[in-house]
Amino acid sequence: MPTTSQRPVARLGLALTHWSEKWFPDPLVFAFIGVIAVFLLGTLAGESPSKLAIQAGKSFWVLAPFTMQMVMVIIGGYVVASTPFVRALIERIAAVPRSPRTAILIIALFSMLTSLISWGLSLIFSGLLARAMARRVKGLDYRAAGSAAYLGLGVVWAMGLSSSAAMLMATKSSMPPSLYAISGVLPLSQTIFLWQSLATAAIVITISVTIAWLSAPPPAAARTAQDLGIDLTPADTALGTPRTPGEKLEFSPVLTVAVCLLIFVYLWDIFRTSPNGALAALDLNTYNLIFLTLGLLLHWRPRSFLRAVNDAIPATGGVLLQFPFYAMIYGMISGTGLADKLSHLFATLSTHQTYPLLVAAYSAGLGIFIPSGGSKWIVEAPYVMQAAIANHVHLGWVVQIYNASEALPNLVNPFWMLPLLGILKLKARDLAGFGILQLIIQLPVVFFLCWFFGQMIPYLPPTI
Repeated sequence: MPTTSQRPVARLGLALTHWSEKWFPDPLVFAFIGVIAVFLLGTLAGESPSKLAIQAGKSFWVLAPFTMQMVMVIIGGYVVASTPFVRALIERIAAVPRSPRTAILIIALFSMLTSLISWGLSLIFSGLLARAMARRVKGLDYRAAGSAAYLGLGVVWAMGLSSSAAMLMATKSSMPPSLYAISGVLPLSQTIFLWQSLATAAIVITISVTIAWLSAPPPAAARTAQDLGIDLTPADTALGTPRTPGEKLEFSPVLTVAVCLLIFVYLWDIFRTSPNGALAALDLNTYNLIFLTLGLLLHWRPRSFLRAVNDAIPATGGVLLQFPFYAMIYGMISGTGLADKLSHLFATLSTHQTYPLLVAAYSAGLGIFIPSGGSKWIVEAPYVMQAAIANHVHLGWVVQIYNASEALPNLVNPFWMLPLLGILKLKARDLAGFGILQLIIQLPVVFFLCWFFGQMIPYLPPTI
């Protein structure tokens, strides 16, 4: 238990960790709660219970293409983070700190910076970095290090290049027709590359790193990986030697280089010929292809690449299992009159000035039950965008309000922790206490920034 000699922020973080270790359930429980909650909301709003159930069942597979795209984000991030080049970089970074607090600060910073490139990369890179730090830095609280490694997913990932909502709005083929009819396509220049968005990301990263540094437990109160019975021995990365002609092909980089060259030619043509500029060509499919190709090239040999993919597959189980239940929620809202009622409610309760705060609060609250930024955006985007048009709020900034606020519940919802937990050999309840501390401080800051910057951006009507 925390002692009175510890820093106040560290004492609070440890107290919340002890609470979460006892009370936190499995991520699937949150998804089930979300399904039941929306069903009850629909019946209270006057919708037929049988119609709600039918629409939920009809929509069970509607997010299958998007689910596969999210799976590929995880795999792409994993194969890049597990390359020899990146592993060597991790070891060099891990050799820098000399104290537990500095180690946690560095883990937190790299977790958030890499999440702006890819949340899949951030989870794996930060998990491997936390393990490397724990091997080198004496007295490092392994739970705090793991929580710092998760900050990219819990604070800022949705403001970066792998933002599911921003990428979806920039990808017509991924958008449900009903959503496209409302907003049209929004290029990344109107969402994540707004200067207001970049400023928001910089502010929340600074605050989050500071909290992680202040809340790091001192060595006397720390629970190290050894205390938790976790083996930190690095995994064997040796490929062995080829013994048959078939295996020689698996070890040869010739095919790897040839395939990568073909893909690079295709990618160059996409960006070169995009009618609306290079940013407009960067959608989910292109983004995933870039990461997979980069991972293939950095692994160099097909066998190394295949092993990384096989290692990544278990981390995708949560996405494959839970996304269909989020699709049920989408079906109950979009397939009944509930979407129109929610849109009318948003338009009635908000004005141009108050709309950002209302959307931020709603998106953060819904994120407790639907932790996926992409599938949740599909659920709420139709009525949120309609209300934004009614209140003359910039549609791109609405996406960023959503991105900034919906990430925060990830700090306490264990769904996206799963790939990281597999690397760290921890449980979600081990990280949640420090996440709750971050949430308490970040929530009012993010809400204020959503409102403040929202007053500066002029409204642009949708172009369809």
